[in-house]
Amino acid sequence: MAHIDSTVSWFEQGLGLPFPELLAWLATLTEVIGAVLLLIGFATRWISIPLMITMLVAAFTVHWPYGWSAIADPSSLFANDRVAASAEKLARAKALLQEHGNYDWLTSSGRLVILNNGIEFAITYFVLLLSLFFTGGGRWVSVDYWFNRRLQGL
Repeated sequence: MAHIDSTVSWFEQGLGLPFPELLAWLATLTEVIGAVLLLIGFATRWISIPLMITMLVAAFTVHWPYGWSAIADPSSLFANDRVAASAEKLARAKALLQEHGNYDWLTSSGRLVILNNGIEFAITYFVLLLSLFFTGGGRWVSVDYWFNRRLQGL
């Protein structure tokens, strides 16, 4: 929430969304409060609704132009022209780093990849939230479960 002005600016100028300040605050508060509520299993079904809406807005306004894949993998079934072009750019970057950089150090924790920013993660989160909407927070570790159990015992 420290850089909400940057988010408002991006919503307005980058995405062209109406009411950018309102939407930035709604998205931020929904995600922060929603994460806490999901973590403790409180109001799981209710908070899933605004979180699903947030994921749909993100998928269609931000990620849709980039296709499906979150990571650019030219061998992917869902690879588009943008992803195919990224393979050449990645190969050139690797060659430059091998010649002029410390390539072994850079890749000691994993391989270099290009982020494609597709809808894959947003849709995955949407499906997860849809499941939580229908199933609820579960048993034993969910505050919802303990509240319902206590109410039924009265």
